[in-house]
Amino acid sequence: MALDNHDTADANAPRKGVWKSGKGKGRSHTKGRQLQEDAWDEVRALLADKPRRADLLIEHLHLIQDKFGHLSAAHLRALAEEMRMSMAEVYEVATFYDHFDVVKEGETPPPALTIRICDSLSCELAGAQALKTALEDGLDASEVRVVRAPCMGRCDTAPALEIGHNFVDHATLEKVKQVIAAGDTHVHVPDYEAFDAYVAGGGYEALKKLRRDGDWEDVQQNLLDAGLRGLGGAGFPSGKKWGFVRDNAGPRYMAVNGDEGEPGTFKDRWYLERVPHLFLEGMLIAAWAVEAEKVFLYMRDEYPQVLALLRTEIAALEAAGIVPAGYIDLRRGAGAYICGEESAMIESIEGKRGLPRHRPPYVAQVGIFGRPTLVHNVETLHWVARICREGAEVLSSTEKNGRKGLRSYSVSGRVAKPGMYELPAGSTITDVIEAAGGMADGHRFKAYQPGGPSSGLLPAAMDDIPLDFDTLQPHGSFIGSAAVVVLSDQDSAKAAALNMLRFFEDESCGQCTPCRVGCEKAVKLMQADRWDKPLLEELSTAMVDASICGLGQAAPNPIRLVIKHFADEV
Repeated sequence: MALDNHDTADANAPRKGVWKSGKGKGRSHTKGRQLQEDAWDEVRALLADKPRRADLLIEHLHLIQDKFGHLSAAHLRALAEEMRMSMAEVYEVATFYDHFDVVKEGETPPPALTIRICDSLSCELAGAQALKTALEDGLDASEVRVVRAPCMGRCDTAPALEIGHNFVDHATLEKVKQVIAAGDTHVHVPDYEAFDAYVAGGGYEALKKLRRDGDWEDVQQNLLDAGLRGLGGAGFPSGKKWGFVRDNAGPRYMAVNGDEGEPGTFKDRWYLERVPHLFLEGMLIAAWAVEAEKVFLYMRDEYPQVLALLRTEIAALEAAGIVPAGYIDLRRGAGAYICGEESAMIESIEGKRGLPRHRPPYVAQVGIFGRPTLVHNVETLHWVARICREGAEVLSSTEKNGRKGLRSYSVSGRVAKPGMYELPAGSTITDVIEAAGGMADGHRFKAYQPGGPSSGLLPAAMDDIPLDFDTLQPHGSFIGSAAVVVLSDQDSAKAAALNMLRFFEDESCGQCTPCRVGCEKAVKLMQADRWDKPLLEELSTAMVDASICGLGQAAPNPIRLVIKHFADEV
């Protein structure tokens, strides 16, 4: 077939859509951000011989953040290359967590020094906002960055802030300037009972005996007899979890939830800073009970002093042969309250964004890396060790107001002596305030938060309810983590509720619309002089019914309880 004149004339000419080889023709590199050799060298030096597994992504991001004070785009690209991951995977994780500062090309890195000031309810009552303003006005913004932060677990010393990794309790502008002038920005590890002292007092004998000839079902029954329930907030009978996990074929894992992020809560920190080995022995007993092949200890980044002492004491356990090297895998959170939810924590342990999973399946069936996983919080494991050492009576022998056991109440706000108080589980708010030295001078009891912002606010008139599991639900509240914040006649219940919803707005992971949008809309509606009660109730119902996890389901509690008990304010 002959070519027509057009084809004959252009037979050898370049045609549209055809790639040509040769210099200057086509791309010399792939699309996207290019790998920079100097940044790659720096990342490789930081990682050294550490594994490049995907589940260690957050740990590796911490290395870069700690070294350079931020995460540059070049370093993120180099980390993606080194870990054989896409840039999108690395970027989405780095931007999910509050303690990572991602800096793109052309952007100014943050100053070398960062001050994080807590603005949760206890610190707000103690003047955190005025302090933040004073710091911003009194410090050079080019040298020191001042940012608001959610609860740091130091509500008993409010207002609290962190300079670098050094905490300043009862903070003032003068104290901050002194710390900066001294260059004292490092971690201060408190005095605590170390490995040798704990062993001298009989520590780890219970674990050794169980490993020799113990029956896990006997230990499980002891926990049930003691009445031990999950003390992270859910309150599920602790012993029953072991059987659920063991019902699934191995390998099995254990995860410890040390992400104590509920505003007002600091009991886990209190125990860890004093008697960490009680917790560690309880952890190893639980791991023995379910035959866990590995323990992942997830600790919040807001507790750098606890992370430091745990590294030391885990090394001591390994040196003593109580655990093999690497059996306890200490993981560092990165500033995400949602990771206190067990499935979100597991996602974070796997090196991903902390997004709660849909259930079923439950983590006892499909947990870390798809394997059956036992999850306990720190205080629960503290009591596991005490029950195994002292018997079920250590809890069951205490009874008050028809309730058995002991509770660790984190008490802050308008009391004379904020702190952690171990009291009978049947204690009322009157008992708790009395233990904390009564009300602060010049303050009269008005309201209280019984278990963190998720539990809402109750009026002083409801002062005869035992603060325990199952006693507060009929009143639209719950004990949660026993984070008690006391308000006085000088405080606004409306303002307190707004503080709580702002926290939830900031900490929503954004996965589900009812929580993500609901918290934002609630904050806007609550800023009005008079609340639109029908609209807020409609919004609350949607959040409770449709949110994926407990954050969105419980966030409306402050709204509903303030409308119910403090209607004159709204």
